[in-house]
Amino acid sequence: MKNPSPEKSINLFHCLNELKDNSIVQEVQTLLSRGGDHCFSGARLSPAQWSALVFVLLNSEEKLDEFDLSKYDPSEESLLRLLPLVTASRKTMLSNCKITEEGCAALASALRSNPSSHLRELNLNHNEPGDSGVKQLSALLEDPHCKLEKLECITVSLFLYFSLSLTHTNSPTHIHIYIATLFLSPSLFLIVGFSPSLYRLTWCSITHEGCAALASALRSNPLSHLRELNLNYNKPGDSGVMQLSALLEEPYCKLEKIQLSWCGITDEGCAALASALRSNPSSHLRELNLNYNKPGDSGVKQLSALLEDPHCKLEKLDLCNCSIPEEGCAALASALRSNPSSHLRELNLNQNNLGDSGVKQLSALLEDPHCKLEKLE
Repeated sequence: MKNPSPEKSINLFHCLNELKDNSIVQEVQTLLSRGGDHCFSGARLSPAQWSALVFVLLNSEEKLDEFDLSKYDPSEESLLRLLPLVTASRKTMLSNCKITEEGCAALASALRSNPSSHLRELNLNHNEPGDSGVKQLSALLEDPHCKLEKLECITVSLFLYFSLSLTHTNSPTHIHIYIATLFLSPSLFLIVGFSPSLYRLTWCSITHEGCAALASALRSNPLSHLRELNLNYNKPGDSGVMQLSALLEEPYCKLEKIQLSWCGITDEGCAALASALRSNPSSHLRELNLNYNKPGDSGVKQLSALLEDPHCKLEKLDLCNCSIPEEGCAALASALRSNPSSHLRELNLNQNNLGDSGVKQLSALLEDPHCKLEKLE
């Protein structure tokens, strides 16, 4: 057996321990006694010595609460040798360990094959999992036996991150996930099937393909608890927004808040959103952020028509820096005046070209006793 699996190697060491043959274990204990970070870096351990390290740590009198790969050798090769320590620990730190899709696949496989794993927190910051690696992690999170409560995966070139709060359908456990992607080599996040309450996918270079995958995954899970979706500073464009709009048409969609700031949305995307919300009177959507997009006159008219609809439940609409002229402002004001049952409480029109006429229209709207706006910017 040239390179047995870590699990088989551990069993072999148990046998050697019974036979009082501790030579390899003692070699590893000597290396461990050096202490300090990266104590195994450059040590060129044999497969047997790696297995001995696993054996020693798993059989230590100290409880393996946290496993930090950087303390030994921050590399994917080392991770593959030490996977049993990952499943045995409550928290695993793999930050900046050169983990690629291969390592992510191995991690996901190890955790899926070990439903009794103790792992609750996994840190994969500053690695390059790639699309394939992210898919592997996403599939892992779909598994009802997965007990992860926190997953961090922030890559080197971004200082912004997103967090997800997930609630499994069959478990009250809350999962917090932080993921961002490298702008120069953006990963396409295909987050699927599990039941989150909040997605923040800010600055992830997500395109229409990512939106299509996300929408498809959520449509395939009618029991999803998704309430908030933050796609600010991505690149879904109108095509991606149309995919999300199709999701909003579904009667089981429970989305209450969508943030699409700086997403390259034009009148077509706005029309799709407005149409979806009008066609679904049971929509739960309460907040819509379209800041820094280009809805144009047509898009603003579509949104105004939506606000006129007595079934529209929007309470907050953000249209900051959307190049809205006086005519668009007038259309919005007219829509709100004509719908005394409007639920809208907050309207953000900062940094637009409202002109004197637009400002007068808004002032007149606020004076209307039927107007329920509480905050106008």
